[in-house]
Amino acid sequence: MYARINPLLWTMGSFAIVFAVWEAIVWFFAMPQYLLPGPGPVFVSLAGNFAAILSQTWWTAATILAGFILAAAFAVPLAMVIVISPLLERLIYPPMVATQSIPKIALAPLFIVWFGFGVVPKVAVAFLIAFFPIVIDTIVGLRSIDPAMLQLARSMGAPPYRIFLKMRLPHALPAIFGGLKVASSLAVVGALTGEFVGSDKGLGYLLVQAAGNLNTALLFATLVVLSALAMAFFYLIEVLERIAIPWHASQRTHPH
Repeated sequence: MYARINPLLWTMGSFAIVFAVWEAIVWFFAMPQYLLPGPGPVFVSLAGNFAAILSQTWWTAATILAGFILAAAFAVPLAMVIVISPLLERLIYPPMVATQSIPKIALAPLFIVWFGFGVVPKVAVAFLIAFFPIVIDTIVGLRSIDPAMLQLARSMGAPPYRIFLKMRLPHALPAIFGGLKVASSLAVVGALTGEFVGSDKGLGYLLVQAAGNLNTALLFATLVVLSALAMAFFYLIEVLERIAIPWHASQRTHPH
């Protein structure tokens, strides 16, 4: 019980420090509310607009989740193919790297032209931004196994598929989850980018409306909810990581 409560207390304490510093900056510099409201007005705005923010949050969360799941579903198998087949690596890897140099915000208007103003362009941007880190981390994880272990398994007559499933894939799981955690935050950025460019729903739309009306308190309240949403996705992946690889050194409890 203590092991579970202690990190929660540290998290609450760290956020208390952030809000205290925020309040001190507003008070010390006598910041007007339309430029930088304090935590009090922000949380008052959050409470006053809770129903509207919550409805937009569900929309954005669904978009993020769809883009993230699609990215993981395509990226992990593609990384496996790249590691297994050098020929396909030479064919696929260079174009994939080249497409990542294109700013995703530049593609968002194009997706709106292709798919309209619905949810598809937002999911597409979230997918593209989250896709690359998962591919790279999965490739690194699959290739990081000691070659001597692979040679030993082959010398004992293990078939290639069994070597892959029993040795390569378990060894790569920590790196794969690392990529998933990075991608979970990037998927939030991607969904928000799509909503900025053109949408009538979601937290991105709410941010644009709040900025247009100079409602800074609502803008910060939306940012607080967006940060909480990004943290929720990140820690969800972390929980899944603890369940999937409890044997890994990163998941062990070290005495202090």
